[in-house]
Amino acid sequence: MLLNSKGKHRRPSKATRIATLAGVTGAAVAVPLMGATNASAASVATWDAVAQCESGGNWSINTGNGYYGGLQFSQSSWAAAGGTQYASRADLASKDQQIATAEKLLDMQGPGAWACAGAGGLTNDGVDPGVNPGGSGQSEGKSEQAQPERQAEQPTTRSEQREAPKAESKKTVTTPTGDKVKKGDGEYKVKAGDTLSKIAQKEDVKGGWSKLFKLNDDIVEEANLIFPGQQLHLK
Repeated sequence: MLLNSKGKHRRPSKATRIATLAGVTGAAVAVPLMGATNASAASVATWDAVAQCESGGNWSINTGNGYYGGLQFSQSSWAAAGGTQYASRADLASKDQQIATAEKLLDMQGPGAWACAGAGGLTNDGVDPGVNPGGSGQSEGKSEQAQPERQAEQPTTRSEQREAPKAESKKTVTTPTGDKVKKGDGEYKVKAGDTLSKIAQKEDVKGGWSKLFKLNDDIVEEANLIFPGQQLHLK
C-alpha cells in the first residue's frame, strides 16, 4: 500500500501497518500523468512482486480500507499521479494502467511511497516496464468501498487560488483535488514532503507526531494527511 496522502497512496502490509503509521505521509504533487521515463522506472516483474505483498496480487481489490487496486493506491495518490484519466479509482483500472500510474508516482515520491517496496525489491532501476495503459479500465459499476496513508500534497495553481475570495484564501489551503482545508495559524508552515513525524523530529516536539496531531486536531483531520501551506502549532 502506498504511504502517501485524504491522498495517500497505500496500505502497509499487516505486519508493518502499526509500525509505519507515524511516518507514512509525504508529498504527492499533482501533475499530469506522462509516460514512464527510464530515469525512474521498474519492471513488470518488480511491480508484480510489490502487488503480491500489498494486495496478494489482486489488481482489482477494493476491501473498503481506503486503498485500491493491486498496488493499494489511496484516492489522492491515484489522482495526483494522473490515474483518473484511466478510471475514477485504481481498482477500476487495468493492471497496465495501474503500473503506468505507479511509474509516475515512483518518479514523484520514490520507492518509499510503498510499504512493500523492500519486499518487492522496488528501486528506481530505470527498467521500462513496457506496459500499454491505453483503453478503458475495468467496469466502474463496482460498489464503492475503500484511501492509503498520504503525504503532504501540493496546492492547486496560483490562478485557481486567486479565484477564491481573499478572506477565505487566508484561512484555507487548496488541495490537488480542488478541496479546501483549514490553514491554521501555527508557527510552523508545512512544506511539500513533510509528515507529522518528520516535523516532530525536526522541531523536537515532545510527545512526537501524536502530540503534534493533538495540538493541531482542529485543522488536521487525519494524522497521515497534511498539506503544504498549513500552519501547525508546535506547542
